[in-house]
Order: sequence, then C-alpha cells, then structure tokens
Amino acid sequence: MNLEEVKLTKEELARYSRHIIIPEFGLEGQKKLKASKVLVIGTGGLGSPALLYLAAAGVGTIGIIDFDIVDDSNLQRQVLFTVNDIGKPKVLAAKARIEALNPYINVIAYNERLTSENALEIFKGYDVVADGTDNFPTRYLVNDACVMSGIPNVYASIYRFDGQVSVFNYKGGANYRDLYPEPPPPGLVPSCAEGGVLGILPGIIGSLQTNEVIKVLTGIGETLSNRLFTFDALNFSTKIFKVLKDPDNPLTGTNPTQTKLIDYEFFCGIPQAAAEKAEIKEIDVHEFKKWLDEGKEIQVIDVREPHEYELVNIGAELIPLNTVVQNASKIRKDIPVVLHCKGGVRSANAINALTEQGFDNLINLKGGIVAYIKEIDPSLPIY
Repeated sequence: MNLEEVKLTKEELARYSRHIIIPEFGLEGQKKLKASKVLVIGTGGLGSPALLYLAAAGVGTIGIIDFDIVDDSNLQRQVLFTVNDIGKPKVLAAKARIEALNPYINVIAYNERLTSENALEIFKGYDVVADGTDNFPTRYLVNDACVMSGIPNVYASIYRFDGQVSVFNYKGGANYRDLYPEPPPPGLVPSCAEGGVLGILPGIIGSLQTNEVIKVLTGIGETLSNRLFTFDALNFSTKIFKVLKDPDNPLTGTNPTQTKLIDYEFFCGIPQAAAEKAEIKEIDVHEFKKWLDEGKEIQVIDVREPHEYELVNIGAELIPLNTVVQNASKIRKDIPVVLHCKGGVRSANAINALTEQGFDNLINLKGGIVAYIKEIDPSLPIY
C-alpha cells in the first residue's frame, strides 16, 4: 500500500478530523482506511453496526453480501434499516443507507448467497472480512475461504445475552477451526431467530467487531488475534480466552488435509438433518390447511421451544426437539403425523431422529409456522 498515492479531499479532512488528531492514528491511519477494502458477510444484527461504523470511519471500499430481504422482525436490532425498507433486498437497502452516510466511499453489493462456488472469487481483492453470520456452515465457509485467500477474518457471534469477538487468520494466527474443530450436532444450538437475542447486544458486539477491523487495517493497538473475547450483557461480565493453534487443523495443522472449499452443510450435518429432502416427506401449508378443514385424522407436533410456543402457535401438541426421542411414545404411528418448527429445519431434524426409532408416517410442514402465518393466517404475529 503506497500511502503517498492516497489523497484526502478538503471535505474528507474535515470529516475525519477527530481521527486525524489522535496521535496514534493520524493522517496515515486515515489514509490506510481509505485505501482499504472490507467485505461484510451479512447485514443483520452484527452487520448493521459494522457497516454504519465502517462507512463513517472512511473505509474506502465496503463489500456487502446477503441474500435476505428486510422483515419487520429485523427492526428490533438491525438498526441499518427502517420501516420503509421492509420487503427490499437487504444489501440494496444497506448500500443506500451507508452511501447516504458517507458519499466518499465505494460500496459493492452482492445480492446472493455465499457458497463454496463463489466465495473465493468474491473474497478476491479484499483486505479484511467481517463475519456477521448466524449459522455454522457459513462460518466454516468464511473461515476456510479466508485461510485459502490469506485474508484476516474478524469474527463475531451473538445469542440471547451473550456475544463473542475474535480475529482469525491474522499474521499466521489461529483461525476458527482452531477454536471450534467440529460443528455442534444439528439443532443443538438454536439460531437467534429460534432462541432470541437482546436487541442492543448486536450493537455492542458489532461495534467491538468493527473496532478490531479498524485495528487490523491501520495496524494500531493489539488485536484479538489468538484470543476470544466474550461478553455477558445480563451480568455485564467479560472474559478473554487464549486460542491455541490446533496441530490437527485440516487447513493449517501439521499435516493439512483440506485444500479446497467443501460442502459445508454436509460438514455440519445438515444434509442428514434437513437438506436431504428426498428422505423426508413434506406438505405445504395449503395442503396442510386443507387436511385441517376436511377433518382428516392427523397428529400435529410442534418441536419449538416453550417460549416460542407461547409467543405464537397453531394449536399443535408441543414436544421440543431435544425431547422428541424421549417422548416418542406420545407420537402415533397409525396416522399421518405433521411436525413443524419455525422454518422447517428443526422439524426435519426431529423426523430424522424419530425415523431411527421406527417411524415411517412423519411429514414435515414446509416452511414451518412462518410459512403458515404468511400464507394462511397473516393475523398471527411472526416472531
């Protein structure tokens, strides 16, 4: 990076003056930001503060990748968006928002899903990746693509009242696989959509994540490389753990065994749990409603958590996912049994688990209760 070639306009010098007068940061630090390219994975709770503060800080090029649209349930924590953005692609709404905040930056929007097929090409040319995703397949994909591309990965995650931040793959440091060699079993760790998150938490953790991005880009301070920062918002306690490099890491260990990106849903067990739709019978919400209206003899099982059931339910019998095997005796084998969760993943996990117990009459409600509410009964709240 030749900082002599990086020029700041009079307007930019005025805008970033509070950075420039910091002795440890200075004009050089601001030029480094302007010359930098950061890719933000996800525009949700973590991506919202990250994008706002990266744009405000003057990072020259910001890439945004997401394939979702803005929903009213996002607005509790995703401060990047307003009610006027509901229904719009998140990346396009995010691009417009941060361009309005800072017209001196370049924003690249990728309105698509990050996959093993496109990750290396998308990552090409970026200096840092900020991972704000909420699922394990994408976290492992981001990590592996960063390692193979030689790009630092600034990681953050949130759940209910807890948050984590770390810096992976920085100057030969540890990466995500050193911290988590194996993903948890499918369905064991709920997503924020399933388990909830305190609305302010992503603002706190996303800001800390952005702080690490800026430190990596400018070279100031000590980053969280080889360390994991944890935050408990409920008790306001923090801890920092060392992250040691794993000699068995398939990417960077003593004898690396992985040289290309893989099928991360398979790696995380999702094909067996949800993606192998050919093995799982499904029913769409319209056919399901027809069965109900006709009085067809069926059993309906809700495998969500009790607090989700209290928020909204369609009158099904509640048997949470982690108890379905123990409660198998409550599930009939002589009539069709429709299982549902919020979106269809946990109910598919339940079907796989029960199939091993000898059930062959189980049907997954396609799209879960969210699809039912949107298509059949919009008067019910979508949480």
